[in-house]
Amino acid sequence: MDLQQAIDWAADRRNGVLITLRGDGRPQSSDIAYTVVDGVFLISVTDGRAKTANMRRDPRVVLHLTDPPSWSYVSFDGTVELTPVTTAPDDATADLLVTYFEGVRGEPHPDWDEYRRAMVVDIRLVARFTPTSAVGQVNG
Repeated sequence: MDLQQAIDWAADRRNGVLITLRGDGRPQSSDIAYTVVDGVFLISVTDGRAKTANMRRDPRVVLHLTDPPSWSYVSFDGTVELTPVTTAPDDATADLLVTYFEGVRGEPHPDWDEYRRAMVVDIRLVARFTPTSAVGQVNG
């Protein structure tokens, strides 16, 4: 499957399954929301969660997306780069979380100050997923 075609298809969607590798090599799947910016998938994650620990240990992941009504799916292989945890409402990670929110929701948050503070409290960071290949089928 053509990688750019798959990314273009994915850019019109928002939900998928992120598959990371546990320390013993077994896969772990997590439902996630994402947005695509310049061919890179942005995924908001919380520090201390298993998927975050898995990605710190091994940045290789699979992002699996489906569109059941059209019997379409794409599985991307690639790697993630984790941003620092946001520690201040005006740091670079908080700015990227704003980009993430607007991309996922398609509209601004009603109170950006509240959102930015919540990202600090939630110890959020962003996983930047860069796909290297894609398999699947896109119908319709």
